Amino acid sequence: MKKVNFDQIEIEGASQKGAYFSIFESLLFVSGEPIKLRDLALIIEGSENFTEDILHELMIKYEAEERGIRLININNEYQLVTKPQNSYYVQKLLKTNIRQSLSQAALETLAIVSYRQPITRIDIDNIRGVKSDSAVLTLVDKGLIKECGRMDVAGRPILYATTEEFLKNFGLNTIKDMPSLENLMEGMMKDELLEQNNEEELYLKESAVSEPE
Repeated sequence: MKKVNFDQIEIEGASQKGAYFSIFESLLFVSGEPIKLRDLALIIEGSENFTEDILHELMIKYEAEERGIRLININNEYQLVTKPQNSYYVQKLLKTNIRQSLSQAALETLAIVSYRQPITRIDIDNIRGVKSDSAVLTLVDKGLIKECGRMDVAGRPILYATTEEFLKNFGLNTIKDMPSLENLMEGMMKDELLEQNNEEELYLKESAVSEPE
């Protein structure tokens, strides 16, 4: 009778479990959104019970280790999220990223909406002197402004207002905490001029290097 090596079975089981930990972590990281238990089970071609057991162990593993993320389960949907105690630093990063990702037109439009809300796109265009369709769509897509109704005039144009997400990302408690529109626009113009000067200086330096002696 062949002797069973229980130590080897345990090692192989642990190795297989680690592989599934790695797979699920990759799937949840890439998704960024909650994934249903049944979908995860289908991906690994396993049963829902087996998948649930592995995910439960992975949740415990995250909690036990000093990691910056944790695995949550809401209505059999799993998602990787950051730990609450790190929220202050995460918010600082998100605020910076959102500001850097907005064009000059989007920033101007956002400033106008924040002070003149509720406001129509046509009124935004009139204030800026140019079309703002793209800027408005960008701000809506990023959750910084939203449709808040329609004006009671011919054509019933859409009214726009800022969101709670706008307040969070710009570190404001209420819209009253916004600096004056004039100061904000002046600051934007200074930033734009500074960026243009930096680009011109870089161009001159590159031109000087490329010129033959």
